Amino acid sequence: MNRKQDAGLGFFEKYLSIWVIVCIILGIIIGKFLPSIPNFLNKLEYAHVSIPIAVLIWLMIYPMMLKIDFSSIVNATKQPRGLTVTLVTNWLIKPFTMFLIASLFIKVIFKPLIAADLANEYVAGAILLGAAPCTAMVFVWSHLTKGDPAYTLIQVAINDLIILFAFTPIVALLLGISDIEVPYNTLFLSVVLFVVIPFLAGYLTRNHIIKKHGLDYLNNRFIPKFKNITVGGLLLTLIIIFAFQGNIILENPFHILLIAIPLSLQTFFIFSLAYFWAKLWKIKHDIAAPAAMIGASNFFELAVAVSISLFGLASGATLATVVGVLVEVPLMLSLVKIANKTTHWFPKN
Repeated sequence: MNRKQDAGLGFFEKYLSIWVIVCIILGIIIGKFLPSIPNFLNKLEYAHVSIPIAVLIWLMIYPMMLKIDFSSIVNATKQPRGLTVTLVTNWLIKPFTMFLIASLFIKVIFKPLIAADLANEYVAGAILLGAAPCTAMVFVWSHLTKGDPAYTLIQVAINDLIILFAFTPIVALLLGISDIEVPYNTLFLSVVLFVVIPFLAGYLTRNHIIKKHGLDYLNNRFIPKFKNITVGGLLLTLIIIFAFQGNIILENPFHILLIAIPLSLQTFFIFSLAYFWAKLWKIKHDIAAPAAMIGASNFFELAVAVSISLFGLASGATLATVVGVLVEVPLMLSLVKIANKTTHWFPKN
């Protein structure tokens, strides 16, 4: 990143890597020494969706929704290449590479270190993550890579529709389990919280501000007021996530590391596959970056909920989905940095 780009970054954005490390450590400390805080926040949950985290994610998404010229949503559907990259990567490649990579590491390479039954559970948790592409945080990653907000909305909306009928058969195939019940309340609540509400809030706010003050005021004065909200919300989300799981991390550090290795490799592999495919197809960066981010990140609320219902709260599968939650934000921030440093790979128009 050059000095000119640095100058345009806020204080939090410029030193984001440092703040992420600080927030992870702070979250673990809170989870260990102030357990009453995460215990209280843990009660504020509905359909396996944490309401405090949902509010923070909503605050992160809202500024991006303000940028959407809603007439451009129609134009987004006329650019099928970005959607093709997203959909093929998410549904024809990602679940199966997750199964292969997780099985290779957990059942073969780490075989002397993990009991066979537990290894099967860890792989099952990885499969649940691999079959659930991101539905909320991708708006944050898109915002941080200056992605096209209207196109990102279309990409997420189509993935949400596909989850409804594709998630169950893919998981059933890879797990060899036929009686899988998808917690549709978790799925629908997440879509409402992370797509519908911020979409409507952004639409109504945008129309109101434009009518009252004009488009120039919206773009140059109103939206900049939210500059640090996305990053601030991201850091608070990290603190809460790691506070929730502080004891798990400290009690199972070795197995968490072992699970994190294949999950991390899968994340970088899927991102690279989609990103280079978009590069070869000469897709614009503001479409290519979010397309790659959706596949690389996971709908962890759904994965955790299904894991609990199938295998139980204390199972290895649920631990694996939780590890997916823990590693996702740091990993995705590293991919954001890569995407922002490679904008010159893609056409301007």
